[in-house]
Amino acid sequence: MSIRHLDSLFDPRSVAVIGASERPARVGTTVWRNLREGGFPGPRWAVNPKYTHIAGEPAYADVASLPEAPELAVICTPPATVPGLVEALGERGTHAAIVLTAGLDAAQKQAMLDAANKHLLRILGPNCLGLLSPHAKLNASFAHAGVQADGLAFVSQSGALVTAMLDWANGRGIGFSHFVSLGEHADVDFGDMLDWLASDARTRAILLYIESIEAPRKFMSAARAAARNKPVLVVKAGRSAAGQAAAASHTGALAGSDLVYDAAIRRAGMLRVDTLQDLFVAAETLAHVRGQPRAADLAALERLTIVTNGGGAGVMAADAAALAGTTLAPLGDAVRAALDGALPANWSHGNPVDIIGDAPVERYVHTLQTLLAAPETGTLLFMHAPTAIVPSADIAAALVPVVRSAPQRVLSCWLGGPAVETARQTFHAAGISTYDTPEEAVRAFQLLVTYRRNQTLLLQAPPARATRAAADMGAVRMIVDAVLAEERELLTEPEAKELLAACGVPVAGTRVVDTDPRAAVRAAEAIGYPVALKILSPQITHKSDVGGVALDLEDGAAVHDAAATMLRRVAHLKPDATVSGFTVQAMVRRPHALELIVGASVDPLFGPVVLFGQGGTSVEVVADRAIALPPLNAPLARALIAGTRVSRLLAGWRDVPAADLDAVVSVLTVVSQLLADEPRIAEIDINPLLADAAGVVALDARVRVSAAAPGGAAHFAIRPYPSELVETIAWQGREVTLRPIRPEDEAQHLEFLGRLDPVDIRMRVFYSRRSIERSELARLTQIDYEREMAFIATAPKVEGGEETLAVVRAICDPDNHDAEFGIVVRSDLKGGGLGERMMQKLIQHLRARGVQRLVATVLTENKRMLELAHDLGFVVDAEQPEVETRSIHLDL
Repeated sequence: MSIRHLDSLFDPRSVAVIGASERPARVGTTVWRNLREGGFPGPRWAVNPKYTHIAGEPAYADVASLPEAPELAVICTPPATVPGLVEALGERGTHAAIVLTAGLDAAQKQAMLDAANKHLLRILGPNCLGLLSPHAKLNASFAHAGVQADGLAFVSQSGALVTAMLDWANGRGIGFSHFVSLGEHADVDFGDMLDWLASDARTRAILLYIESIEAPRKFMSAARAAARNKPVLVVKAGRSAAGQAAAASHTGALAGSDLVYDAAIRRAGMLRVDTLQDLFVAAETLAHVRGQPRAADLAALERLTIVTNGGGAGVMAADAAALAGTTLAPLGDAVRAALDGALPANWSHGNPVDIIGDAPVERYVHTLQTLLAAPETGTLLFMHAPTAIVPSADIAAALVPVVRSAPQRVLSCWLGGPAVETARQTFHAAGISTYDTPEEAVRAFQLLVTYRRNQTLLLQAPPARATRAAADMGAVRMIVDAVLAEERELLTEPEAKELLAACGVPVAGTRVVDTDPRAAVRAAEAIGYPVALKILSPQITHKSDVGGVALDLEDGAAVHDAAATMLRRVAHLKPDATVSGFTVQAMVRRPHALELIVGASVDPLFGPVVLFGQGGTSVEVVADRAIALPPLNAPLARALIAGTRVSRLLAGWRDVPAADLDAVVSVLTVVSQLLADEPRIAEIDINPLLADAAGVVALDARVRVSAAAPGGAAHFAIRPYPSELVETIAWQGREVTLRPIRPEDEAQHLEFLGRLDPVDIRMRVFYSRRSIERSELARLTQIDYEREMAFIATAPKVEGGEETLAVVRAICDPDNHDAEFGIVVRSDLKGGGLGERMMQKLIQHLRARGVQRLVATVLTENKRMLELAHDLGFVVDAEQPEVETRSIHLDL
C-alpha cells in the first residue's frame, strides 16, 4: 500500500479518540485536549467505557456506539486491545488510524496489520507521537505544543525529536504544513509520506529525520519522484558505525556503512544535512533559490563572490569559505575596471569586494549590478553591517529589484540586530535568502552547491553509449561455476583477473607456478625482469599483510630468495593456510600512474554498491573513497570520481599529464554492468588499478562469489534499464525498434518533439508550445522504471544514427492501481498502425506489472485517439467532469 486513504489521515472529516480520558498525565487526556484546543472543525468523539462525558462532551463506550464511522481514529489504549479496535474500526468504515500505543509484541503488531489490510485501513505508528496538520486545524498527537501553519513538512522516526523540534521551531516562528511522527512505521513509512507530500500543494519542502529504512527500492522510487517536485532534506542519524573487520575485501568492509546512505540520498536528488539547524538553513535557502540552473552555469555558480561594506565581515566570510572548501571567484579585468568607475580608490580591488563603510545607496546598486552582469562572478554573498551614513532599510529597498533579476545568484547577510531588522524583513518578503552571520551564509551556500549537484545526478542526460566490446558473460559464468563447484567463494588472483579481462578491463599478465621457488625463477626468466612475486593461497586475501608480495625483483636469485622467505613467513603467520603456489608477473613501469581502487559489494539494505577511491596498501588509512548505487553510466561514474580527493590528481599536476579519465569511467561502468548481469558476484576489489595518461591496468584483484546470488539487477535499489523489454518489429518496410526510453535519448527526443505539428501537441497536452525547458525534457527521458514507463519507436536514419517515430508513456499511481497514459506519433507518420502497436506493448507491460486500470483524459475533438481507444477496448467514463474532454479507461 502507499498513498491510499492518506487524505483521511491528514485531512479527515471526523476524528475519534479511543482511550480519551480526564485523568492527569494520561496520553488520552492530552490527545483529547489537543484535538479540542487545536480547533478541529469537524465532528469529534471520545471513546472510553468509563465515562459518559469527557471535558463536557459526550463519551461513547465503544466503536460500535459512535453515531457514524470516524474517518480517522486515534488509539491510545493498552497493546492487547489494539488489534480488536482496528478490526472494529475497519468494519465501521474508518479509513485511517493513528496508533500511539507502545509495547505491541510481534504477534499483536501482525494482528493489527492483518485487521487493517482487510479493510484498507491505514496505520500510522504504533509507538508514535501522532501528527499535526495545522492547515486542517488537526492536532492528533500528545505533543506539548501546537504548530504554526506554513509550507514545511517534517517527518520523523523519533517522537522525542518531534517534541524538541516543535519547541525549537515555535521559538523561531517556523511553521509547517504537516508534522508527523512515524514511530515503528508498521504501515505508513517514509516512502508513503514522500509520495503523498510530493503532491501536497501546501508543502513546499519535505524534511526527514531518518534512523532506518526497511524498503529501499520503494523509498528510492518515492524519493526520486518527490525530489523532482520540491526539495527533500534529510537528517540521517548514525554516521558512526562499527566496521566489519572480517570482510574479505576493503569494499566489503563498507557494506552497511553510512557511506551507502550518503550515496542513496545523493542519487535520489535529496540533500543530507548533519544538524537540525542546517535542516532549516537549507530549507530557507532552497525555498528562495528555486529552480535548477542550466548545466553550463553550474560550475560558475559554485564559486562565491563576497560583497561587504566592512573589511572584517569580509574576512570572516572568506575564512568560513576557506574552511568549507569554497572557491572564491577571481575578479576579471573587465569587472575590476567597471567597479573602479564607481567605487572609491581604496576599495579592496579583489574578492571579497569591500565597498567601504561610507557607501551610499548608489554604490551598493552599482556594485551588485556590475557583478551580476558578469557570469564568472558566480554566486554573490551580499553582507551589510549597519552604519550611520545610510539606513539599512533604504539599501534593502533599492537592492530588491536588482537581486530579483538574478534570484539564483544572491544570498544575503544583514549583520546586527534591531538596526537591520527592517532590511532583513524586506529581503525576506521579497524571497531573498537572508542569514544572521557570515558563517551561516557560507554554510547555506555549501548546502546549495551540494543540492544542485545531487539534482544534476537526478536529472542527468548522459551522452550516447560508447561503442566498446560487450563483456564475455559466458566466460564470466564459466569461471563462477567452476569456483562454486569446488565449494569455494574466493577466486584466486589469476581467476579474478581472468574474469575482469573477460569484461574488458585491462589486467597485468600473470603466470601461476607451484610452491617450488625454482618454478618461480623459471617463470620470471620467461617473462623478463624485473618481476613481481605474490603468494597464492585461498585463505590469504590481503597478501601484503603476511609479507606475501615482493616487487621489483631484478634476477633469479632475488626471486628464489623472495619465494623461500614468503613460504617461511606464511607458515609462521598463517599456519592453517594452504599455499597453492605463486603468481609471477612483469613489473608494470608507469612512474606517473596513480594507484586507485574500484570495488563492489552487496549492502544488506540497498543491495549492490560500487566504490571508487585512492588505492594501494594504505587504502583504509587514507580513507579517500566514495560510493554510488548502480546502475552507473558515464556521467554518474564521473560524479563518483569527483567525490574523492584523488580526482584532483587524476586531472594532472605540474609536469604530470592528466590520467585517461574515460578509461577509469569505463572500468566503473563495467563493474556496474557486471553486478547487474551476474547476481552471484558478492564482492570485487580491483586494487591497485593503475591510471595514467596511457590508460588503466589492474595489477591485483579479488572477487568473492556466492551461490545465494545476493546481487543482480533484481537487488538494485534503483531499477536499471529494462533491456528485456526491447524488441524489433517490421513496420511499413522499415525495421523499427520498440524500447523503453533512455536518459541519453534527450537530444533525439527534442528533435522528435520539434517535428510535431502544433495541433498534435495541443491534442496531447491541451495547449500548443514549440519549446520545452531542459529540466522538463530531462524528466521525459530520465524516468523511474519502477513506477513509470515510456516506450519509444525508433528507426535508423539514412545519414546514420536513429530517429524517434513515436512515444507512449504511462505513469502509475503509488498504489499501482491506475496508470495514466499518453501517446504521440510523429505528425507525418500517423494512420499507419504504429500507435496501435505501441499501445498494445504498453498494455501488455502494465498487465504484467499488475496495474488494474489504464486511464486517460482526451480532448473531445481528438477523434482519432478516441477511435483508437475504442478499438483497444477502452470505455468512456459514465461521469465526465468537462465538456471539452472525455475521460476513458481500460480494465486490465
